[in-house]
Amino acid sequence: MSIEAIDPKTLDRHECGACGYVYEPMKGDSQNEIPVGVPFADLPSVWRCPVCGTRASRFSNIGPLGNPSGFKENLGYGFGVNTLTQNQKNLLIFGALALGFLFFISLYGLQ
Repeated sequence: MSIEAIDPKTLDRHECGACGYVYEPMKGDSQNEIPVGVPFADLPSVWRCPVCGTRASRFSNIGPLGNPSGFKENLGYGFGVNTLTQNQKNLLIFGALALGFLFFISLYGLQ
């Protein structure tokens, strides 16, 4: 038996529309005995969400792990922030807020 290398970028994650559970092929589904590396399209037809029990038809494709957040057709717009991942956008937003707060507090030092 040969073990093939699995590229996590090629395996799309799917999110349950009812409860928000995310099926990640790189983790599998231990509750339903789905091994690691099984793409969503290859799940058995009787497979259901392990959290709420809804059918696979209620899941939507959210892309591979580390994919830029947002709609694919909108990634070319803006000032380059549309190609950032969700974590990078959070860092940019909250970092700017923290910097603005520090500037605001520094005004108390003026006399």
